[in-house]
Amino acid sequence: MIFNDVQGGIDDNEDPKVAALRELKEETGVSSAEILAEVPYWLTYDFPPEVREKLKHQWGSDWKGQAQKWFLLKFTGKEEEINLLGDGSEKPEFGEWSWMTPEQIVEHAVDFKKPVYNKVLEVFTPYLH
Repeated sequence: MIFNDVQGGIDDNEDPKVAALRELKEETGVSSAEILAEVPYWLTYDFPPEVREKLKHQWGSDWKGQAQKWFLLKFTGKEEEINLLGDGSEKPEFGEWSWMTPEQIVEHAVDFKKPVYNKVLEVFTPYLH
């Protein structure tokens, strides 16, 4: 099983908050969401050598890792809005979805991303009820 959160690139001169909401819409069809919190700094991780090698072949270039900006969003719509075909602007990226506790999200993350997920959870915990 492969687990992932919605993520994507930020276009030139695009505000990261705008990018987060755009990516959410593109990947899940969801536009009914509001930003509750933001990790106030960029979080980074390096790809392990075997992942880096795989990505080199898949993406055609050598990537050391990623820098990410994280936002906590509140879904304000109905579940019927969630559409894993996205908004039709991109190739679908997800095959299924489920609600999870923050702890389950960390548990399902690949090992090399867990420190980032733990840091995100540390920052967002005061906003979770």
